[in-house]
Amino acid sequence: MIRTDALNEPAVRAFVSAVNAGDRDAFEAALTENATMSDDGSDRDLQEWAEREIFDSHGHMDVQSQDSAGLTLIADYRNDAWGEMRTKWRFTVDGGKVSRFDTGQA
Repeated sequence: MIRTDALNEPAVRAFVSAVNAGDRDAFEAALTENATMSDDGSDRDLQEWAEREIFDSHGHMDVQSQDSAGLTLIADYRNDAWGEMRTKWRFTVDGGKVSRFDTGQA
């Protein structure tokens, strides 16, 4: 497992830290104003998805690997709704914040 503080990209590090802390304010601060996302290839409403998949269900990411830029992660993701699964996360960063992320089963 890779410690969150060892993630290469600061915006991704802030995102993962916020998810793991269940910190909505820090999560919002890690995102650009009009950030978007997809889950298993389908675009989703980011706010609704985050409430359901992260905050209401206590989501947590254990990062197993990252690419050299720190923009693609493989993580064991768990929450109260789905249990644990291996997931892939791809991030787009603009101006030091996450503007898009794509996640799904790895």
